[in-house]
Amino acid sequence: MAIKNIFFDFDGVLAESVSAKTIAFKEMYLSYGKDIANKVVEYHIENGGVSRYEKFRYWEKQFFGKDLSKTELKQMADRFSELVLQKVIDSEAVSESLWFLKKYNKTLRFWVITGTPTAEIEKIAKARKIDCFFEGLHGSPENKIHWSEYLLRTYNLDRTETLFLGDATTDMDAAKFSKLHFALRRNKENRELFKDYDGLEFEDFKQLEKLLIEQKLLY
Repeated sequence: MAIKNIFFDFDGVLAESVSAKTIAFKEMYLSYGKDIANKVVEYHIENGGVSRYEKFRYWEKQFFGKDLSKTELKQMADRFSELVLQKVIDSEAVSESLWFLKKYNKTLRFWVITGTPTAEIEKIAKARKIDCFFEGLHGSPENKIHWSEYLLRTYNLDRTETLFLGDATTDMDAAKFSKLHFALRRNKENRELFKDYDGLEFEDFKQLEKLLIEQKLLY
């Protein structure tokens, strides 16, 4: 059955912005030493798509035995946003992603589901002039499973006609939970993490189009 709906992750799927966030997380913890900073990077890469709020909670508890208050968590998230926002806005688009959005936005329905805070992804998409292609942009504090189920219910979408495009385990997990088609966007950051993955995959959106046509998911 052909797809009619696509849920896009953002970082690493629509924009080459994963490294920008990796660098920003590392910068925030470098003052505690290279060992901690490197562990932060490792955890971030292994848990791509998990919200920054959850990551900060984990790191502060893991490294310092500290339970962050809501105020402290917001301060850390705000600092991270200051470090990373413009870098993400300025990051290169994933190859042929804009071509794909322009070609198919009239015949397919598009949404973004990301670990980035909702208000921030809305700013990023508007600044990159791609917000017009999506029916909605959805991020943290709610997770990706929450949003996939929310969109399926709210728009009465057929699960067999819905595809999740992601580059992280959280994307794949959301697709599995919601019983959606899934295609992995391969990039240098997730190569090791998905070394045993044998499902649908692509590196650029021309390749994705060819793959979906071959799989009779796109006509």
